Amino acid sequence: MAITDIDEYAHLTEEDIENLGAELAQIRKDIEESRGEKDAQYVRRVIAWQRGLAAAGRASLFFSNYKPAWLAGTAMLSVAKILENMELGHNVMHGQWDWMNDPEIHSMSWEWDNTCPSVQWKHSHNFVHHKYTNIVGMDDDVGYGILRVTRDQPWEWWNVGNTFYNLLLGTFFEVGVALHHVEVAKLREKKKTWRQAFKDLRIIGQKVGKQAAKDYLIFPVLAGPNWKSTITANFTSNIIRNYWSYMVIFCGHFPDGAEKFTMEEYEDEDQARWYLRQMLGSANFHAGPVMRLMSGNLSHQIEHHMYPDLPSNRYEEIAVRVRDICERYDLPYTTGSLMNQYWQSFRTIAKLAVPNAMLKATSDDAPETASELRFAILEGMNSHFGVDPATGKRRGLRTALRELKNAPVRAAN
Repeated sequence: MAITDIDEYAHLTEEDIENLGAELAQIRKDIEESRGEKDAQYVRRVIAWQRGLAAAGRASLFFSNYKPAWLAGTAMLSVAKILENMELGHNVMHGQWDWMNDPEIHSMSWEWDNTCPSVQWKHSHNFVHHKYTNIVGMDDDVGYGILRVTRDQPWEWWNVGNTFYNLLLGTFFEVGVALHHVEVAKLREKKKTWRQAFKDLRIIGQKVGKQAAKDYLIFPVLAGPNWKSTITANFTSNIIRNYWSYMVIFCGHFPDGAEKFTMEEYEDEDQARWYLRQMLGSANFHAGPVMRLMSGNLSHQIEHHMYPDLPSNRYEEIAVRVRDICERYDLPYTTGSLMNQYWQSFRTIAKLAVPNAMLKATSDDAPETASELRFAILEGMNSHFGVDPATGKRRGLRTALRELKNAPVRAAN
């Protein structure tokens, strides 16, 4: 099962968690106090780049009957759509730039180039997902209502299509994002009525109509005789954007080490433990400046989950301090290459297409599902953790996981 006691799982005392929370809160305070013109110039520069690429891409597609123009226009439009969704739309709607008091770059006014209406996204993502991150049964991002991504989700016969649903979701990710607010899982469980769902769908339908008209009617008509090739270019750009967004999001949520939690754990959660849950429930991937920009700085998903409303261009700076905290408290900092993180996510999705009885490991100690019970196989283990009085060095979760890996005995299924 998922983690029910985050203190025990993290091998931290009450005092440890209080101090950890204070250090993480200080990071927020420092960044908030240091925001300024340099940050404002950054986001305005990205907006200018994005709009320039979009305009150049659209202009090239007026000549899309020529293959070089089609390729150049499609490439520029794809990058523009990725930048708008990842570094601009997603982050602006989180309120990362509200402190500028610029009505054009504000969470209340930004409507992104996506089929999901911003008003619905800000509820299903900003509120639900970021408040209840990785809590099974509360966070709809745990599988998006169609994927089985943890053994805590009971297996049902239709889960055999897990890998197919995954491919479908990646291909039409913007549609999946739009339908996210409909809450398919709650409809299946009859926790939400179809009347409520149809109300959401009407709002989605209006946004889908606007997006479709822009990409598949207005710009093709403007292209005149090249309308067919313009449609294919626009469709290709949307698919490229979909696959990239999907990969970035999955690499931050479903690799090994991005833990899941129970509602029981959440009941007594304070701010410090919220920080800790975000840290243990997220994963990063290695990225240079260009990759960070193209991923909306979600290569730093750990930092984003802890500070979703701080400017994304500061995550690299924040990460230095977060890694230091993880080192001192002997906590894991889950990261890896983009392809490694995605492979682990895909492997989990493929594995969980079958019932737990057909899988190796246990429901408490599998790569994709863990709980504090995974340490029960090491008798007296907890008594060995804390600060070593001789060295002053902490022995915590990272050491526990390493010793567990090397343990000669495994718990029975």
